Amino acid sequence: MIKYSLRCSDGHNFEAWFSSSKAYEDQTQDSLVLCPLCDSREIKKNIMSPNIGKKGNKSNTNNDVKKIEVMMNKVRKHVEKNYEYVGKKFPEEARAMHYEEKESKDIYGESSIEEAKELIEEGIDIHPIPGINKKTKN
Repeated sequence: MIKYSLRCSDGHNFEAWFSSSKAYEDQTQDSLVLCPLCDSREIKKNIMSPNIGKKGNKSNTNNDVKKIEVMMNKVRKHVEKNYEYVGKKFPEEARAMHYEEKESKDIYGESSIEEAKELIEEGIDIHPIPGINKKTKN
């Protein structure tokens, strides 16, 4: 299979797949390729660069994931060392500080997704940190 970037005579750009370059040539010559926007049969290939990876080139995804994990572990350790853990009282404590009912301090804790959305809607500045739940921490 081969994917081509195509353009019709009205200037509409679109992509189409063909079993081979010969199949593309045959189908356009027989006016079988239509623009999906205007049904024009006057179709030309756009200039394209090949989508070919280097031989043996593997994605850096695993390396990137490891870097993110290292960074997140550093963030977690910093928060655990420097912030006060308030557990499931987090939404209540965050609101009390936001509305100046309590003295402001650095806290962390737990909330449901719904509670987090409510805090954000109230204008309370929170930042979810994945994997910091004390109960499930490894």
